[in-house]
Amino acid sequence: MTTFLVRVRDMLSISYGQKVFLLATLPLVVAVFLIFLVVSNQSRQLAEREILALERQLIDAKRAELRNYLSIARTAFVNTYGRAAPDDAEAKLAVTRELSAMLYGQDGYFFVFDYDGNNLVAPRQTTLIGKNWIGLRDPNGTPITDTLIQIARSGGGYHSFDWPKPSTGTSERMIVYVNGLQDWRWVIGTGVFIDDVLENVAASRADVEARITRTSYYIVAIAIAALVGVFTTGMSLNLRERRLADAKLKQLTQRIIDAQEEERGRVARELHDGISQMLVGVRYALELARRKRDSNAASDTALAKGIEGLNSASQEVRRISRDLRPGVLDDLGLGPALQALVDDFSKRTDIDAEFETVVFRNRLDREARIALYRIAQEALTNIERHADATHVNMTLKGHRNGAMLRIIDNGKGMVWPQPARHEGTGIGLRNMQERIEQLNGSLRILSARYGDQTGTVIEAQIPLSHMLSPQKTNRKESA
Repeated sequence: MTTFLVRVRDMLSISYGQKVFLLATLPLVVAVFLIFLVVSNQSRQLAEREILALERQLIDAKRAELRNYLSIARTAFVNTYGRAAPDDAEAKLAVTRELSAMLYGQDGYFFVFDYDGNNLVAPRQTTLIGKNWIGLRDPNGTPITDTLIQIARSGGGYHSFDWPKPSTGTSERMIVYVNGLQDWRWVIGTGVFIDDVLENVAASRADVEARITRTSYYIVAIAIAALVGVFTTGMSLNLRERRLADAKLKQLTQRIIDAQEEERGRVARELHDGISQMLVGVRYALELARRKRDSNAASDTALAKGIEGLNSASQEVRRISRDLRPGVLDDLGLGPALQALVDDFSKRTDIDAEFETVVFRNRLDREARIALYRIAQEALTNIERHADATHVNMTLKGHRNGAMLRIIDNGKGMVWPQPARHEGTGIGLRNMQERIEQLNGSLRILSARYGDQTGTVIEAQIPLSHMLSPQKTNRKESA
């Protein structure tokens, strides 16, 4: 459970670069989102006002049209109505006939109700004639007949409701204008269907929504472009800073390696030229004292042991000096230096060791020679300490892409790369990796710790850029 929580925490944790990117992008995303909301809201409000204004304008035009139609109808029967008495049946019949004949358009007509709700004129819907329609309502529950009678009694006006359209038979929104003939107690009116107005309004709303949607797409596209720009700029700056940091780190590592080699060379020279010579001088003095002394077995034995100890110390100083900075590496080149290293390793450990090299045309520069020598030195040290090997084979060869050092042992192998729990170990292997990376080379380690075959293979590749042309090499040097 603890491991799972640690993994979740690592997944949720973000790096410094990601924090900077979020800090730069989140305000932009929030600002774009707010702009989108404001623009959408303002666009909808403005469009709704324009649509309502258009709807009012169209409906006002329809209402004016209805007043004109009713005015024309009144002109047609005003003389008959003006001369007739309230109970003149012939005059009423004449007026109903005139109104029934007055049709206009595909659905236009005049209708008449009396104040009791009886329908007297309905030329396009004759089934209504002669019936009482008090309490009539449309499908939405809007009262029709009662409201029309009330409007006519009050002097006239407009009313809107859903009514079957004669040309299609479907229920559509209708606006009617009615007026009252008070002497006859009639409601006379006409109506017009406004489905075309509603269609125009719906089309306008759809167009507004389409424009808002396009605007939203534009805003989102601009936001994405801005985010991509921020991300690209951030990535370019990050990569540039990383390249600069890597270059500076590489230069620093190279300076550290150079300083280490210089210090090793200085210490090796001090050991060889100073302490080693002092030990040799002490040994000669002891030998001279032994020759000048009278014969004494105990004294001779003590002097002999002292001289032997000085010889061992002198040899150890020479070995340390050679390990720190072998003179053969500078004098004869990498091949002889590796041969001497393998021979000394075999004598010291009693492990069968072989070295093979092929003289190639181009030579390695100083940095490459030192790096490969240190890698071989570190590899043999690891074999001696950890591998339990009985045989080691080292080869140095050149090829068209550079040079390669391969070291193979038949030891117990190892786990590579090192597991996370072993972090902090394998310093020598990391030093090998850093040295080869400084030369833009590659280090490959193959190990079979489990299975029938065991052993480790270390391959260090040096690129061609570290190969010197023949005219720049010293003829006394080998690989």
